[in-house]
Amino acid sequence: MMERLKIFTGNSNPSLVQDIAKELGCEVGKSEVSRFSDGEISVSIQESVRGADCFVVQSTCTPINENLMELLIMIDALKRASAERITAIIPYFGYARQDRKAKPRDPISAKLVADLISTAGAHRVLTMELHTLQIQGFFDIPVDHLISAPLFSNYIKEWPEFNPEEFVILAPDFGAVSRARQFSKRIGCPIALVDKRRPKANVSEVMNIIGEVKNKKIILVDDIIDTAGTICNSAKAIVEQGGAKEVYVYAAHGVLSGDAIEKLKTDYIKKITFLNTIEIPEEKMLDKFTVLNIAPVMAEAISRINRGTPFSTMMLE
Repeated sequence: MMERLKIFTGNSNPSLVQDIAKELGCEVGKSEVSRFSDGEISVSIQESVRGADCFVVQSTCTPINENLMELLIMIDALKRASAERITAIIPYFGYARQDRKAKPRDPISAKLVADLISTAGAHRVLTMELHTLQIQGFFDIPVDHLISAPLFSNYIKEWPEFNPEEFVILAPDFGAVSRARQFSKRIGCPIALVDKRRPKANVSEVMNIIGEVKNKKIILVDDIIDTAGTICNSAKAIVEQGGAKEVYVYAAHGVLSGDAIEKLKTDYIKKITFLNTIEIPEEKMLDKFTVLNIAPVMAEAISRINRGTPFSTMMLE
């Protein structure tokens, strides 16, 4: 089966794809994704894919619309080149936070993007840490969903100084409670919750802290750090109002838009750990950042899809 496996990359995270290919013991497929003079995307698949099991790795991160169109056009190119099966590997699925109508006449953009990927010709999707689990149901094709909790919890348990009795898992909002429970099961720490409200988009305010955090070290877990408002406000509140000792942040996707980097320099957060679902530019890296490599997990998932073996022993929710 591995002879029929071909893996291709767009421009969103080529270093991750190189790592995945190395884990699989294969080469990245020959392709070129460029721009015409008017800005239109040009895709050229430079090797035969007829009858092949093809995987396209592309996070739909900033610039999100460019990266999304690259993904769609690459899928279409592989379909028209007679690939037997096409799997869209989307480590970070953009538009995931637009998963419902928050007010009248709102779109449900996550559903629209799911339809576009299916229409382009993808046969299945592999992704990591969706914002909400119901997005899996937006697709009319199979979705394999990997979670970050096993990667992060294994990393935490390797700390020489880690003692579960000293730590509390903190969910920065109600949407992160299930994610915090996954951490709690794996490392044996209690859970606390920040009750917040959003007066407007990309703005959050802490209202209450639910749970005992005084004199505790905090593991704050979330799926995305975008503008960093939620994370920084939660860290400040948990230290100033709750009396916590230290705050360690774990988030799968480092979107880091706007002035997020400046906010994350705050002394309220001691350390921040991401996955490399999104490539963080060198100029945005802070000393307190750690990035864990998901290539081994992604390679194992690709191998299982290729061989047709179960995912039940992998880190599914």
